[in-house]
Amino acid sequence: MKLDRLIWGIILLFIGGVLLLENFGVIDFYWRNVWSFWPLLLIIFGLNMLFNRNNSQTGSMISIGVLVVGLAFLFYRGQQPPEHGWWGNNRFNKDIDINLGDEDNNDGDDNNDRDSTYSNLNLTQPFVSTENAKKTVLNISGGGISFNLDGETSELINADVHKKHGNFSLNKVVTDSATVLTFKMDNKKGRYNFGDGGNDVNFKLNKAPNWDVIMKLGAGEADFDFADYKVRTFRFDGGAAALDIKFGDLLPITDVVVKSGVADVKIQIPTTSGCRINTKTGLSAKDFEGFDKISDGVYETSNYKTSAKKIFINLDGGLSNFEVSRY
Repeated sequence: MKLDRLIWGIILLFIGGVLLLENFGVIDFYWRNVWSFWPLLLIIFGLNMLFNRNNSQTGSMISIGVLVVGLAFLFYRGQQPPEHGWWGNNRFNKDIDINLGDEDNNDGDDNNDRDSTYSNLNLTQPFVSTENAKKTVLNISGGGISFNLDGETSELINADVHKKHGNFSLNKVVTDSATVLTFKMDNKKGRYNFGDGGNDVNFKLNKAPNWDVIMKLGAGEADFDFADYKVRTFRFDGGAAALDIKFGDLLPITDVVVKSGVADVKIQIPTTSGCRINTKTGLSAKDFEGFDKISDGVYETSNYKTSAKKIFINLDGGLSNFEVSRY
């Protein structure tokens, strides 16, 4: 057996074993702790390329040994609760209520020291009723950020930022056909710094417009409940991320496109909408509850052809976990 196939097999067994143990509640695995050790993969694949070319049996044993030891370390490290809570377990806790404005946290000296390194920023754009006939596009970009949708606002958009590093901006441009909002992290320094905590962003959106949401996220998480919002399009392009997205049935058609590297993606759709999923998921895990497999990479709900409301989901991922469920 070729060394590269053996290495990939061991890696897949490791990832599958961790996901299985986590799904059965045997362990709690914090993927954030693993991302910070990504250079270990470069070492493993470098050894693989070196010894695979030389056809050395001793070298192959060394390469496999380094891999096993590295994965054992990641398995141990992944079960240690993270020191900072901005990106913990890959499963979102729906019962947590994040209050970004709380400056009087007296839980202990450690928390007070941590809060002193953060600052709060509020960014808004006004709602103009005459612009409501146009579509509203929200562009979101950044990395090392936890995004959350925290209800509605009478403004067009409100963003509460609890930041430790980086500069943030929210700009608005009105064209003949659209109102374009751009929320971004302006500088890249510290964008992938997981070790000392990250930035939290709570969005509030106006429910009147038809929204197109486009996210480019290097690493981080997003928890958006769009059930009461008119979301025409949601597009995500990111690397190591965790997504928990819920859609409603307020529009005839909703398009969802997710392209990811290593991600945990959970999508909820209403049973009143027919849905089709197209996948190009490589080695990713898939769980499409309530869907029928039509052909390779194509899944549909039983009411897809008859429903007046339809949701189209396109998933493209290298090594991710995709779940789509109905509520």
